[in-house]
Amino acid sequence: MEKSIKIEDLMGESGVKFGTSGARGLATEMTDELCYAVTAAFIQYLERTGELEGNGALAVGGDLRPSTGRIMGAAAQAVSDRGYTPVYCGRLPSPALAYYGLASQMPTIMVTGSHIPDDRNGIKYTRKKGEILKSDEAGIKLETVAVPDGLFDAQGMLTASPPPLEAISEAVKMYVDRYLDFFSGNCLKGKKIGVYQHSAVGRYLMVKIFSGLGAEVTPIGFSKVFVPVDTEAIRPEDVTAAEQWVGKYGFDAIVSTDGDSDRPLISDERGKWLRGDVAGILVAVYLGADAVVAPVSCNTALEKCGWFDSVYRTRIGSPYVIEGMENALKAGSQRVVGYEANGGFLTASNISIGGKTLRALPTRDALIVHLAILLLSVKKGKSISELMSDLPQRFTYSNRLKDFPTAKSLQAIKKLRSGDAQKDRRAIEAEFGSHFGRVSAIDTTDGLRMTFQNNEVVHLRPSGNAPEFRCYNEADTTERALKMNEICLEIMSQWR
Repeated sequence: MEKSIKIEDLMGESGVKFGTSGARGLATEMTDELCYAVTAAFIQYLERTGELEGNGALAVGGDLRPSTGRIMGAAAQAVSDRGYTPVYCGRLPSPALAYYGLASQMPTIMVTGSHIPDDRNGIKYTRKKGEILKSDEAGIKLETVAVPDGLFDAQGMLTASPPPLEAISEAVKMYVDRYLDFFSGNCLKGKKIGVYQHSAVGRYLMVKIFSGLGAEVTPIGFSKVFVPVDTEAIRPEDVTAAEQWVGKYGFDAIVSTDGDSDRPLISDERGKWLRGDVAGILVAVYLGADAVVAPVSCNTALEKCGWFDSVYRTRIGSPYVIEGMENALKAGSQRVVGYEANGGFLTASNISIGGKTLRALPTRDALIVHLAILLLSVKKGKSISELMSDLPQRFTYSNRLKDFPTAKSLQAIKKLRSGDAQKDRRAIEAEFGSHFGRVSAIDTTDGLRMTFQNNEVVHLRPSGNAPEFRCYNEADTTERALKMNEICLEIMSQWR
């Protein structure tokens, strides 16, 4: 006997939904049955679109949060029950699993909640050609799957152990070799690098790669419990720790990532963390990009520097950046890259430097950001802070209000964007005018982005994967961007 589950209804009832980076929700809501059903729907969707047929395999991996092992087991059960082989790649970075899938022409299932707290988790799916896009998510949600009776208990948990999974090392090795093969053996010789490990799944790989390229590496900040490092909203304790570590060890840079190691953190020699939407510009320069794609929330220094032939702006989220990169390729660009405000960097083109080729990886990656910025520093004979000084001096800062229901944040934005331009300007100035002045432009590409006549920017947007209300700000100084953010969060807090 079987029961039918419609994925759209299941997500509506559970609170688990597709956001900007896969399906996410509270770990308690992500029962074995839900994870099994959504994974089965992913497989059925691939079958229906002709990407999977007959016997085959899907790669499964995960991060280090407590609920990840259980969810990987439920996903593997779905793969096995649908007649495919689950290839267990262990605990590894999301870009490592995606890269393995691309090279092996194998869909992948990554269990990760990325940077969000460990009471939540998620599943990120990729097709043989890369990340699923928004159109794919819509198709998966329309699937109805059959679930065998007795497979789950009343709480939605598996009644028997999932298929045994023995981790393979090939995926991790392939990812490490991607960098050790492309960059010269001792290209980082003389550099002192701190690797802030915390609970990042790539914490050991970072040490191996940087050591393999000749750097003097010091692991720091190891944690046995999960630490929700958000590269868009860096914790005050991490700001303080970076300055102390640099003072103690004399690092040229500190490198780190979020939980699944697809979003980078890198500091300069003073222990100051770089914003991801500025770091991406330096990476694009090092790789010689002719077209750069970035979400509308990213620093406008990208356009103001004038270093790239084409710049494309998109909605927030890697699926939109990927679509933008595909459009850039269709338009004839040869070296197409993209990045997000969180720092995750994507390459749509193969990149050749010095007779070696870095294969395209059209999903968020952290390691390429660390390496490209350090090597740009070596190439130009400048410190990282000096590289930053070469950029147009525009500064961004972002933070968010937690436990802010998405429905309420959408309602708040709706009050400021009726569709009538004059009415919207009056409403915005009533809320923000005393702090920032008159409105000069309104952009509704994603959320509500307001530019004022003094060139200061306020961008409000509900998070796509958590009950959080995000605010992005841009100004002429770091201090002003931070102050603007504090003002905005105070105003937003009154909208709860």
